Amino acid sequence: MNDPWKILPLYRYLRVADVSDALDGIGYFDLCLMDREIRPLWPGMKFWGVAFTIRCVPANRPMWRLNTTEEIVHAHGIWFREVGHLSYGDQVRPGHVLVTDTGGAREVGFWGSANAMEMVARGAVGIVTDGFCRDTGELTVQRTPICARGRGRTIIPGRIEVAEVQTKIGCGGVQVNPGDIVGCDDDGVIVVPLAVAQEVAVHARAVLLADMRARRRLYERLGREPDETVDVETVEAYYRQFE
Repeated sequence: MNDPWKILPLYRYLRVADVSDALDGIGYFDLCLMDREIRPLWPGMKFWGVAFTIRCVPANRPMWRLNTTEEIVHAHGIWFREVGHLSYGDQVRPGHVLVTDTGGAREVGFWGSANAMEMVARGAVGIVTDGFCRDTGELTVQRTPICARGRGRTIIPGRIEVAEVQTKIGCGGVQVNPGDIVGCDDDGVIVVPLAVAQEVAVHARAVLLADMRARRRLYERLGREPDETVDVETVEAYYRQFE
């Protein structure tokens, strides 16, 4: 199966750890783990989606001095009119994870509370960048699913440009291609190459269910009230439809 949209449902309940174990099992040791510095912005974040890749490069000219408050407020529009801007929002579909290669650009909040929320409104289930995001308080309040290397303060003009989209990129030390499966939870970010994504999902499901059953037995022994992390029946029922 080479259609990522048909494979994606197989990842619904999986943890990053399960998928990492499955990748180890087929010989992909550490190849698909993004740098540990690329972290979810807020705890409890989890998503799986299909990679939509964005390749950026540092700007090769500074932003010029602006003369009025109005120009400063509208700096992005002025920069984009002068330098150009590659628009891609209409290509984003429900289930995409936007993976951004910043090309080594210095601190710049390429993703902020407004443009990130716009992508979520278009159906993106997550955003990953090897650079910075800004407006992080608002991103947290919005529960915008974004993973970044750091929290930034500065804006795009004079610092970064989009070079192309839906191409092979590197992000966090991992190759990412359009259509790869990208996931995140509190443990970090992982990328599953599309060529092995279906096989990995099968193995990872078995790892997850084995762990859930073992933890369920521990819960029972300790008299702990069951929660969703040991709800084996729900997960088994979900995956039965794919058998």
